[in-house]
Amino acid sequence: MQAIADVNQRIARLLAHLNPSMNNLQTEGSSNFRQENCRAKGGSPGFKVAILGAAGGIGQPLAMLMKMNPLVSVLHLYDVINTPGVTADISHMDTGAVVRGFLGQQQLEVALTGMDLVIIPAGVPRKPGMTRDDLFNINAGIVRTLCEGISKCCPKAIVNLISNPVNSTVPIAAEVFKKAGTYDPRRLLGVTMLDVVRANTFVAEVLGLDPRDVDVPVVGGHAGVTILPLLSQVKPPCSFTQEETEYLTSRIQNGGTEVVEAKAGAGSATLSMAYAAVKFADACLRALRGDASVVQCAFVSSQVTELPFFASRVRLGRNGVEEIYPLGPLNEYERVGLEKAKKELGGSIEKGVSFVRK
Repeated sequence: MQAIADVNQRIARLLAHLNPSMNNLQTEGSSNFRQENCRAKGGSPGFKVAILGAAGGIGQPLAMLMKMNPLVSVLHLYDVINTPGVTADISHMDTGAVVRGFLGQQQLEVALTGMDLVIIPAGVPRKPGMTRDDLFNINAGIVRTLCEGISKCCPKAIVNLISNPVNSTVPIAAEVFKKAGTYDPRRLLGVTMLDVVRANTFVAEVLGLDPRDVDVPVVGGHAGVTILPLLSQVKPPCSFTQEETEYLTSRIQNGGTEVVEAKAGAGSATLSMAYAAVKFADACLRALRGDASVVQCAFVSSQVTELPFFASRVRLGRNGVEEIYPLGPLNEYERVGLEKAKKELGGSIEKGVSFVRK
């Protein structure tokens, strides 16, 4: 009898470890040792990552790619619908990260507890004719709720915010964290990596280069004219005609609209966004590991301009943003673009701040 009791206790401890929400589950014999409660021995060393909005158009490919990242040891997938299916699917991948799924707001806190990095693609996508500001009224409330959970359950986590409009949702997140007394501006980063990915690709096409060999800094914000590629600072050094500069700037600024229109109502930029988000998340994880000289562009609390938030090149470290780089020398075209970007960006930031403070 004692041996049976010992087995029951071990099974109960295993189930509790696998799914904290099952702590009250009663076990009799080994009948509850089911497939969904098993995990491979010796999960990979690394970081704990949560994806909020994991069942969506961005969330699913993002979750798959993060499952492939060797720096991830535990991957929590949260959404208000469909997470059991996504979790089951991704958990079959033979990579080291242990995957757990969480469904509905009642499981948000357990999904977030103990996380090192939280990635937020949650919200509704853009449809044809919609601007990012059209998404504001829906996505603003979603971001506020999720950030309230973060402030309570993992206030020291690095937060990668993807939900649009980023120019407003990052200020929303900051205000939520301020209200909770947990705000650390170094740990809140708006993901503008897709603008950089597009810029690298489009510039490489014009130059006839491999996009992996091109680095274009993109500053400002993450919508329309607030997206400012600094083509005068492209690496490798090169020059563009006025026509090329205008073409590239316009295409980079309107890349999202290009995809929305091409999908004709079937969605927005989900796959390229997931790729960009994983590229940025990997940079954050490498920085958390202690790698030196991890530099990316991100929309962060900043003093680069008079605006409280601005996207520019930042150096990442174990605490998030360790250094924010100045814009560097701009040509006349970029100086004019910067003024246009700041004018629109200021209103978007204020919109986000007012949403929480009202």
